[in-house]
Amino acid sequence: MSYSSLSFIAMQKVESMMNSSPAILKRIDNIIKSDEDKRLYRGLLLSNNMKVLLVSDPATDKSAAALHVNVGYMSDPDNIPGLAHFCEHMLFLGTKKYPDENDYHKFLSEHGGSSNASTTTDHTNYYFDVAPNHLKETLDRFSQFFKAPLFTESATSRELNAVHSEHEKNLTSDIWRMDQLDKHTANSQHPYHKFGTGNKYTLDISQKENGVNVREALLKFHSTWYSSNIMSLAVLGKESLDELENIVVELFSEVENKDVEAPQWNEYPFGKEQLKTCTYMVPIKDLRNLHVIFPSPDLLEYYKSQPGNYISHLIGHEGPGSLLTALKERGWCNSLVAGNRPAPRGFGFFGISVDLTEEGIKHIDDIVKLIFQYIRMLKESGPLPWVHEEQRDILAMGFRFKDKESPRSYIVSLAYSLQNYPLEEVLHALYSLSDWRPDIIEKLLNDFNPDNIRIGVIAKQFANVTDKKEPWYGTDYKIAHIPEETINEWKSVALSDELRIPDKNEFIPTTFDLYPIDKDVTEMPVIIKDTPITRVWFKQDDKFLLPKANLMFDFVSPLAYLDPMNCNLTHMFVQLFRDALNQYTYAAEIAGLKYELSNTKYGLILSVGGFSDKQNIFLDKIMDKLTNFKVDPKRFEIYKENYIRSLKNFAAEQPYHHAVYYLAVLLTEHSWTKQELLAATDQLTVDRLEAFIPQILSKMHIECLLHGNVNKEKALELVEIVENRLTESINMSPLLPRQLLLNRELKLENGCNYLYEVQNHVHRSSCIELYYQCGLQNTVNNMMLELFAQIVNEPCFNVLRTKEQLGYIVFSGIRRSNGVQGLRIIVQSEKHPRYVDERIETFLLDMLHYITDMPEEEFTKHKEALAVQRLEKPKQLSHQSSIYWSEITSQQYHFDRATVEVAFLRTITKHDIIEFYKNLLAEHAEERHKIAVHVVSMTGAAKETLEEDVPVKDECQVIQDVTVFKSSHGMHPLVQPYINITRKGNKSKL
Repeated sequence: MSYSSLSFIAMQKVESMMNSSPAILKRIDNIIKSDEDKRLYRGLLLSNNMKVLLVSDPATDKSAAALHVNVGYMSDPDNIPGLAHFCEHMLFLGTKKYPDENDYHKFLSEHGGSSNASTTTDHTNYYFDVAPNHLKETLDRFSQFFKAPLFTESATSRELNAVHSEHEKNLTSDIWRMDQLDKHTANSQHPYHKFGTGNKYTLDISQKENGVNVREALLKFHSTWYSSNIMSLAVLGKESLDELENIVVELFSEVENKDVEAPQWNEYPFGKEQLKTCTYMVPIKDLRNLHVIFPSPDLLEYYKSQPGNYISHLIGHEGPGSLLTALKERGWCNSLVAGNRPAPRGFGFFGISVDLTEEGIKHIDDIVKLIFQYIRMLKESGPLPWVHEEQRDILAMGFRFKDKESPRSYIVSLAYSLQNYPLEEVLHALYSLSDWRPDIIEKLLNDFNPDNIRIGVIAKQFANVTDKKEPWYGTDYKIAHIPEETINEWKSVALSDELRIPDKNEFIPTTFDLYPIDKDVTEMPVIIKDTPITRVWFKQDDKFLLPKANLMFDFVSPLAYLDPMNCNLTHMFVQLFRDALNQYTYAAEIAGLKYELSNTKYGLILSVGGFSDKQNIFLDKIMDKLTNFKVDPKRFEIYKENYIRSLKNFAAEQPYHHAVYYLAVLLTEHSWTKQELLAATDQLTVDRLEAFIPQILSKMHIECLLHGNVNKEKALELVEIVENRLTESINMSPLLPRQLLLNRELKLENGCNYLYEVQNHVHRSSCIELYYQCGLQNTVNNMMLELFAQIVNEPCFNVLRTKEQLGYIVFSGIRRSNGVQGLRIIVQSEKHPRYVDERIETFLLDMLHYITDMPEEEFTKHKEALAVQRLEKPKQLSHQSSIYWSEITSQQYHFDRATVEVAFLRTITKHDIIEFYKNLLAEHAEERHKIAVHVVSMTGAAKETLEEDVPVKDECQVIQDVTVFKSSHGMHPLVQPYINITRKGNKSKL
């Protein structure tokens, strides 16, 4: 540490002692932090007993804050399910000091900010981020949520619709359905049994029937539970710690301390009658899963030894001798997850979940037997100190070289941790394994026995055997008591020779040295090798200075997406490769070394990231397996069946996913539909795949990026590993220049107004996506569109969601694809899309007056808000790598895009934006290019809406046939590279 840094810290401590305040009971400056963390921290306990963590980061380009209240929906009044969640919604809609409903959102929108909140069983969390110069003003608005919310009658009445719409959105989500079924089958007298989201019936209809005023109930809930002594606040800003302290004391010391006790539930929600049971559930999607749950104590007090993580590390291991390996070898499952599940204060759950193959679902009892065999092996082995020490060392390494998070996500996690750990340890608690408690491990393992088991099995095939329906989501289920003979069989399991403790991890880094910075280090990636087969982009990191690197390889092949069959074959190759290499790569992943192989329209992308120490060994193993891959026929059939199910399950995705998908199908030059891919699966065979793999690997171009703790010499050595493995195993040849061209985007004609309508038979809600195509990406177009989107974002949400209550999901923003861009507005609603279409058009019409009447000061705020967002620096090496990689794969190579575009942004006038609107977005603009996708629910209110009430407009051209539509349009040209770069193959002779 430099002398100047020591002086700065010393000055802050002196200031801290001089500025003691009666509003502060305790001040803590000795907070344990990572060696790489340059931020300054201070903990406070305010006089109202609110816990506070201050984070001073003079270099931050975003400030953030989060407040955590230790109460959730398990504290709802029994007669008003969803009240805590409704309260969370209402706090955003006006306070005594700032009564306008959209004041908070509007202020954040004008100052580069964003916000959200969430309610769980036992806590509620509120958070925001904002441009650094506006932290105090935002905190002032934010603090009023917890001091003087209005809960106005009008807002209460309207926001009920948003809560109901949110619940409706979740009705077809199997995750939500499973979670609520777990609660529903608990002891009905236990608060865990409650329905936490709420809907119109629980918060409105039933309350009116019983003479309950919900607004008064909201006020009572807030006045009872929103007490400073069960709140924790985390704030990150560019200000000094003393400045942050003064702000927080001024704004939050007035939050009332009602001296309530944070609820805790020490009684487990599942009694004897709910244990030793198997619940069969019918999902919406075609899923097959097995969940095994054991009761667990609340392990929070053992955070320094993490006994639950010791057990989950071993049961959830995926290497040789693991439970997962034994299950996969039998063909019963593909993945396994084990560990402590989120649970309210006072008790816990330990869960083991596996996905089931067609064969696996026939062997539920056998799978559970294997689980108990593994647990017996762990008991026989006893707690092993070396396993604990290995976990300790990996966590210590992770803390020492911890990546810097984005301010918002970081602060949210800290606000939560403040409730659970001492202020001095709030940063370090989850990374410290200073204690070794084999006694707790043994006790937990003894509790994981057949008498304490709860099993859940999810599959479509149970539709004919279920006899009950969960009331809130309508989930069909059946509960069966597990026969005593089965329980006894599990109690008496023998050890299995194939199950064993994992090997010691050979991938844990042994050196963390940084390569000396090259004398000719560049600011942006540069090409250091260019051959007919390979182009290598290189950027040595000189900013993050961590012993990590990211290696990206784009294996471009026109075969990958040539037709639906090839697309399916490429997908199967990737899935089977990842499956076959999993035992080897799992240990590397635990040690902070990860890889990903994915298929794209253009071929395969291999990425390797994490600690750089052993990346060469890891990369060589991956390439060896890739170039010598053999298809396992048994695994092929399992993954083929999984793939077919995933294609069919798209029908159950949210309507807005369908809208986004169909728009891409309409506008992309080359796109195979889910139906086409599904039809081609009939021809998927092992023989075809074995013949395809050498074909795709033998003719390709490799575009690479190496970024991080790597010098030029090392970068070329790593690329050589890839090239050598390919050339030694396969006779490779380069692609032709035309085979490297990207897909193009359909060019809509001036004045068009297209409509594509599809039906949805799963969801009650419909959805609409309106897209206004605005031309090719370039500096001018990008900034004009982004600034317009920035200006209309908040009023779009305020008008369509808050005021008109069209739906819970309302989104406005930019769609970019194949170098072409436009404005998109998405609304998922119970109303018919044709009605919503008109409301969106009316909103857009009003935007001309909104912008015209906007004061220059407000317009300037929007420009600066956008500038703040665009200039926010990546916090992690991986984020910076992804920015570079996006420019490379899009063949635009504009590595300094943010700086250049923001410089132009600051020259834009209000007149420019008005002209942009009039030319491209106004209702009768000559250059307007509109296309709408309507996803119409055939199960909900939209179906019942008479078509004559919302007829198709005369000027609207309905797309009847996608192929005909695409064949009648030309294509936009591709965006040309920003830098002067020779296209591959241009030097070759004719």
